[in-house]
Amino acid sequence: MGMESPKRILGIEGGGTKTNWVLLNGGGAVLREGVLSASNLQLISDEALTSLLSVLPRDATHVGAFLAGCGTADDRARLHRLVEKIWPDAQLAIGSDRDSGLATAFRDGDGIAVIAGTGAAVHGRKGERIEKAGGWGQLLGDRGSGYDVARRGLREVLTHFDLNHQITPVAEEILRTLSLNRLQDLVGWAMQADKMSVARLAPAVFNAAKFGDRQMVEIIESGAQVLAEFTQAVAQRLEFPDAPVRLIGGMFTNHEEYAALYRYRLSQLVPKATVEVCAESGALGAAWLAEHIPSAPPPRETTVASDADALATAATEQSNPRSTDLEKQTTAQLVELFISEEPKITEALSAQREELVDAVDLVSTALTAKGRLFYVGAGTSGRLGVLDASEIPPTFGAPPELVQGIIAGGVTALHRAVEGAEDQPEAGALAMLERGVCQRDVVCGISASGRAPFVVGALERARFLGARTILLTCNPQRTKTHWDVEIDLPTGPEIVTGSTRLKAGTATKVVLNILSTCAMVRLGRVRGNAMVDLHISNAKLRDRGVRLVSRELKISYEEAMARLEHAGWNVRAALR
Repeated sequence: MGMESPKRILGIEGGGTKTNWVLLNGGGAVLREGVLSASNLQLISDEALTSLLSVLPRDATHVGAFLAGCGTADDRARLHRLVEKIWPDAQLAIGSDRDSGLATAFRDGDGIAVIAGTGAAVHGRKGERIEKAGGWGQLLGDRGSGYDVARRGLREVLTHFDLNHQITPVAEEILRTLSLNRLQDLVGWAMQADKMSVARLAPAVFNAAKFGDRQMVEIIESGAQVLAEFTQAVAQRLEFPDAPVRLIGGMFTNHEEYAALYRYRLSQLVPKATVEVCAESGALGAAWLAEHIPSAPPPRETTVASDADALATAATEQSNPRSTDLEKQTTAQLVELFISEEPKITEALSAQREELVDAVDLVSTALTAKGRLFYVGAGTSGRLGVLDASEIPPTFGAPPELVQGIIAGGVTALHRAVEGAEDQPEAGALAMLERGVCQRDVVCGISASGRAPFVVGALERARFLGARTILLTCNPQRTKTHWDVEIDLPTGPEIVTGSTRLKAGTATKVVLNILSTCAMVRLGRVRGNAMVDLHISNAKLRDRGVRLVSRELKISYEEAMARLEHAGWNVRAALR
């Protein structure tokens, strides 16, 4: 008899702001996990949901998919159909995020789950009876959620400013969190902010409350109170006065004081209830439900590879023998050390001259054929890609979709680290699908070590979609892969071990400058060395445009200004 292959259990819990997933083995150990974009069944198309699910592990033997908005028999039939297309041989469990939330908290037992993250709701189960309170969405409810707390905090901040014309400490923290310069800039931000963007301001409200801000304290106390009242209502309807209550979601796991406030308020309303915080992801509840559906099909054997050893041997992770005593060096010695390391950047670029030529030709050909260039990276690499992409429209007058930057963790990761964002190849693959990458495009993956899972996942999916691929690394020692062009810059160990924002970051920025600028030259967006498609948007650029026209046409500054004004400040038109 042959050995039976191990189970691989995939749990998926989707909501209006994100989708958590986890892959377990038969023993319950986590093999892989991650977070993808929103998947509320009522707010997502079949095509979009299929794309999202398609980047998840295909070798699962049991799949539990539990999404917000999956409330009716028709909803479950629709979700079952879509999931079955991707995992036709797996045992499936389908339902709503209420089901996975209760399973996370109680498995198949009874109790009340109080869920408070970006949104909020209270679900209770006793035998065959199910009751709910809250969870009506941000426009109608979600009382006690991160969104609710943050929204109310924002209103207090603006009210205080209107009455007293003062920027409070919580206002300062909100501006810092959003990377805004003025309180007035909140208006433009608020017009585009989604539910999750608002909710991530909740920590600023909690911090202000810790320092005694009375309005912020009242907001937090009110949130805990309303969730306790919802719990009381559910317990009364279920006739369950001694219900076990589990607190689920970031509002409780990240803010102990919120859980303590809720516990105190509930003790006054339902004194026999027992309250515990449950830190498990709802995806684990989805996986549990999937595993406990009977009649699973014969599983398939697979293996999971680890690249921890490869990372440990990466050139970017090695110690620089010249900087082993940084704390003992004088300021002058430190500066000299940094300067003396810079030539290695030029040497690294020179070593990859042929690859750079190939990459420029690849990008230029794609853009000439109406394709696009995508930079994909995590951390510093992702920020550099977004930076270079954002400079193309104002510098060369190109449409913003021509060169695009994608960073693991999204816009939040531009100014703060997003934990675990780079470890999810599925999120990189999904980004390719959602950006509509096709065979006309080029995707340039940026990873100092050459092994960031988000980047690799994006490149693999891009190649599957027919796009051309470039990998930009600073780790020539890595195991070579199979992309159209591979640029491995030998910048060597960093002065601060592993800090690839230093030489690796500088060299990476130079390569991106080369790729995008040379491509724009090939597209005819430079004349001589002049930015003839310069987008003039401020006084400095107006002056630059006037001087450019004056020099090219050999006319006076005043004549050049008049010519540009007549041409609507279009430099190319003024030069005709």
